[in-house]
Amino acid sequence: MNAVQDPDFEGLEQRPLSEFTEKAYLDYSMYVILDRALPALGDGLKPVQRRIVYAMSELGLSASSKPKKSARTIGDVIGKFHPHGDSACYEAMVHMAQDFSFRYKLIEGQGNWGSPDDPKSFAAMRYTEAKLSPYARSLLQELEQGTVDWKPNFDGTLQEPILLPARLPNVLLDGATGIAVGMSTDIPPHNLREVVSAAIHLLESQKSTVEDLCTYIQGPDYPTEAEIITPKEEIIRMYSCGNGTVKMRAKYEKEGSDIIISALPYQVSGARILEQIAQQMNARKLPLVEDLRDESDHEHPTRLIIVPRSSRVDTEQLMAHLFATTDLQRNYRINMNVINNHGRPQIMDLQTMLKEWLVFRTMTVRRRLQWRLDKILKRLHLMEGLLIAFLNIDEVIRILRTKDEPGKALMQRFSLSKLQADYILDTKLRQLARLEEIKIKKEQQELLGEQSYLRKTLGSTQRLKTLIKEELLEDAEHYGDVRRSPIIVRSAAQALDETDLISSESITVILSQKGWVRAAKGHDIDSIGLSYKAGDDYQDSARGKSNQIAVFLDSTGRVYNVTTHNLPSARGQGEPLSGRVSPPDGATFVGVMMGKPDDYYLLSTDGGYGFVCKLEDMMTRNKKGKMVISVSGGARVLPPVYSRSLQNDRILVLTSAGYMLVTPLAELPLLAKGKGNKIINIPTAKFRNRNEFVKAIELIQEGERVTIFAGKKHKTMKGTEVNGYIAERGRRGLKLPRGYQSVDRVETQHKS
Repeated sequence: MNAVQDPDFEGLEQRPLSEFTEKAYLDYSMYVILDRALPALGDGLKPVQRRIVYAMSELGLSASSKPKKSARTIGDVIGKFHPHGDSACYEAMVHMAQDFSFRYKLIEGQGNWGSPDDPKSFAAMRYTEAKLSPYARSLLQELEQGTVDWKPNFDGTLQEPILLPARLPNVLLDGATGIAVGMSTDIPPHNLREVVSAAIHLLESQKSTVEDLCTYIQGPDYPTEAEIITPKEEIIRMYSCGNGTVKMRAKYEKEGSDIIISALPYQVSGARILEQIAQQMNARKLPLVEDLRDESDHEHPTRLIIVPRSSRVDTEQLMAHLFATTDLQRNYRINMNVINNHGRPQIMDLQTMLKEWLVFRTMTVRRRLQWRLDKILKRLHLMEGLLIAFLNIDEVIRILRTKDEPGKALMQRFSLSKLQADYILDTKLRQLARLEEIKIKKEQQELLGEQSYLRKTLGSTQRLKTLIKEELLEDAEHYGDVRRSPIIVRSAAQALDETDLISSESITVILSQKGWVRAAKGHDIDSIGLSYKAGDDYQDSARGKSNQIAVFLDSTGRVYNVTTHNLPSARGQGEPLSGRVSPPDGATFVGVMMGKPDDYYLLSTDGGYGFVCKLEDMMTRNKKGKMVISVSGGARVLPPVYSRSLQNDRILVLTSAGYMLVTPLAELPLLAKGKGNKIINIPTAKFRNRNEFVKAIELIQEGERVTIFAGKKHKTMKGTEVNGYIAERGRRGLKLPRGYQSVDRVETQHKS
């Protein structure tokens, strides 16, 4: 067998793979940056947009013409200038035709071009028709006047403009978004009249700062009437460094009790907003909203209806929550990155961007004037020769009839240039009539006047600035409109706690001995007389509002927080509290508390110890609770008691051995957690053997009656009798009368 020979690579370029891939990726990166993703400063367009606009102008699709099928336009674009996918090219065309996407749209479309709810719901290009918008004329008006450079198309058969001679700073008017390799751009749209005013100010005062320009440009102006709520200082800072953020917020108003959303932030879908709100409603995180409707139509493009649950709902609080949790308020990234006049990407501040555009515009106008001057000079030169021929018409005719080369003869006889001689030879005899002489001289005088004007303008910087200013004002008058996005100072939106979004209604929360919980509307509820499950009975209850948190206390001294608006109704027997919180094994619930954060409760154990705790100190998000009362020595936690007044309340405490003590509540410490101080003295041995412990504890005030229940007996003690049991905190107390020493429970008759 013949040995396999190594392949011969002679004549082929050999390069390391790392070097080849690095160069290939850099080439690709530069292509994406310069020829796809970033707009040019001069006309504010990306290559595909520029080619679409130019191709449509070549097809004669001006604003005054009839529209043609979009497929025809796209065919010309991809066949002549942009050899890429037709779907991507058509999508770029659609984007320029959507008045909700472009502030000043470049294309007028007929047919389905998408909607704000679904911008990509446009019909196929075989169905839609399009032509250029009136505003597009500001980009194309001076195209054939020597204003821009041209380059060959992709196959070298045609020429296309490198830039369009924009008469307005379109890069700021329509803005741009794009992602390149290693960089991106997000330029917001602006109001035409504001930008023109700023450009004229900068033209007249080259040393103007960003702060000066911001007196004319208030901020971005999106194609929506939603509010821009970014503070003025932040907007100036954004324009000063070329990047930052802008915050937009939907507009709303009230119609009766309904909330009407009439304008959404830029590129926000109404359907998406309704979906976001509905998700919160389904998750029971937005109980204040009863219903949602979308009543948008042709007359009202955005009309979303939010129906609150009741007229007592705070509209501003509800909307602030929705602004913070939905796309009703959005932040827009600003990164003013463009291809500058030298063909390089650059992040520009507002002053630099306008200044560089004015350089581009000045160069464009100068080239236009020079092009026109050259045309006039050529025309004057031709007319000068034609006038010589007219004055010597007989001699000219003789030369034409007798000479073999009349052109050369004319040049020698009358000192004409070849251009003049050829023009005379091409002129029809009827143009040499007497009437034509008058026309020639009149046109000559007009051209000489225009020539003088052009020379003066080109030779004077001030005249050139005046011309640019006049043209800017003319276009502002023709294409300008009022600001759409109002700039209004608003406070920052903040998502509210679930309890803050709930309507405030009086409720009573009832806790059973087995740990079942329910809520009843109103405060006039006989909690003890309600129906309970077999083997279960009343344990405790608390009165409050439906937007308040219920705080439950268990036998281990831990507290748990539960929202009350979604507790089961008291018409049934409730649900186990252990389904909402996670107490330790063997723990039972002994009490429930509700109220304001600065309400006070007496917390105690049957060992005779206790302290006063503020309700806000018992708040926790942990389902496993928060330890508040230290329990030791076999003691048990007693139900909490609400304090009406720290200074006027007295503690009434009774033991199982029949001792009663009344002592001021003010003598107990105010703690966030702990064991507390001794309230009543119980001999340690008796308590350890459970022979004596605190049976009941209440808070009373001067003059209030107390009813003591012992078996089938009960005794009501007036205020004077109760005063007989007053003693210092920590004392033993006094024995109750015979027959009432086995206390079951105590009821107090509070003053109304």
